[in-house]
Amino acid sequence: MRRDIYQAIADPTRRAILTLLAIQAMTPNALAEHFNSTRQAVSKHIQILAECEAVSQKQSGREIYYHVNANKMKEIDKWLDTFRKMWEDRFNQLDDLLADI
Repeated sequence: MRRDIYQAIADPTRRAILTLLAIQAMTPNALAEHFNSTRQAVSKHIQILAECEAVSQKQSGREIYYHVNANKMKEIDKWLDTFRKMWEDRFNQLDDLLADI
């Protein structure tokens, strides 16, 4: 089943995993050390992130390293850009109003 990137980032643990992977590629065991949950639970989160292509994997010897797929993160940024522009316009209007007062 192909998952939606927005479903993936809805969970705080998956967002934390993405934050860790943004710093460096990590193995599932290395990721699991950062959470108070089982290795299997972290692996399930990684699987969901992989299904929506938010992370990709690369094998190095016997280890599998996961890293963030920056292109998929751009999809989120493009969606947020609409809101970012709206907020900037509103803040500019507020600045103008305060300057008039």
